[in-house]
Amino acid sequence: MQGRAVLDLAPMEAAPVRTPWLTPSILAPLEGVGHPAWRALAAEPGGVGLVCTEFVSIGGAPFNPASLAREVVKVPGIPLSVQLLGQDPDRLAAAAGIVAGAGADVVDLNLGCPARGVVGRGAGAALLRDPERLEALVRQVRAAVPGCLSAKMRAGFDGSDRAVEIAERLQAAGIDFLTVHPRRRADFYTGVADWRLVRLLASRLRIPVVGNGDCWYARDALRLQAATGCAAVMLGRSAIRNPWIFAQIAALRAGTPPPAPGGADLAAYLHRVVARYRAALGNERLVTGKVKELVRYLGRAVRDGGAFRLAALRSGGADEILGCADHRLASLGVADLDLDAEGADRLEQSAEPPDVG
Repeated sequence: MQGRAVLDLAPMEAAPVRTPWLTPSILAPLEGVGHPAWRALAAEPGGVGLVCTEFVSIGGAPFNPASLAREVVKVPGIPLSVQLLGQDPDRLAAAAGIVAGAGADVVDLNLGCPARGVVGRGAGAALLRDPERLEALVRQVRAAVPGCLSAKMRAGFDGSDRAVEIAERLQAAGIDFLTVHPRRRADFYTGVADWRLVRLLASRLRIPVVGNGDCWYARDALRLQAATGCAAVMLGRSAIRNPWIFAQIAALRAGTPPPAPGGADLAAYLHRVVARYRAALGNERLVTGKVKELVRYLGRAVRDGGAFRLAALRSGGADEILGCADHRLASLGVADLDLDAEGADRLEQSAEPPDVG
């Protein structure tokens, strides 16, 4: 990890899980993707224990409590985490109290968004630059949330040398669990996530730590937990790319054969996506835009040199995308897709487990 001194990684005795909402597989907050209609589709194959909203921005403008409460849209039978993004302690605490009161099972604080506009106003990963101020902010939010409070952080802003300090301050401020995306803000999404930081924090904290970052295949989730001792795994981009990944993880954990989707399955999934978005949004332009956001990742799993992805992204509307999927995907077999649970050919670069020797 960049800028980190060598620290003792001797494991501590595991702390008890303080919340029933922490489950082994979690759907991450995904900006621009995590609409309630898509969250429900992502959960349908099974294996997801907690789903997260995309971040809800609590900026400088007044917010409507009723509108904020409407962000609490649950998938039936699955707990919901509502992620808040902001920098003002008073406003964040007020917003947290509203969504908790509206039924959010978990209130999560975004301490990792690297976007320039977010960082420029002092929110997201920018909060990591002042750990003392961050701790005070979280304490204020904690006082407003009677139930479960969590945070999702990056390794740091420009360096990761204060990651342990930040995590310990968050623990002291009263969060119930911590999710770690082990890249710095400076990295954005380049390079490969450094799972050593997940292991380090899991060994140092009394609260559960959730690992996140570059688990592109179902087997990677099991590798991450085994190598780091984290309590759970959160998946984001890989869950867009592979709609069956949570079901595959559950099967691997149970020792049963994981789903092995083929091209017809992927085409049928896109038909379901379009139908759900149309029912939820009622605006064809918005439907097309959201489907294309998914295709950017779904297309990466098709072994055709990017032909389907490019054709779908150039399509003029959702019906044209579906026609492209039917034409280019429906005849493909399992071997034509990089969606197997083990990641045998690995079109994506997964993180490497830390050396535990």
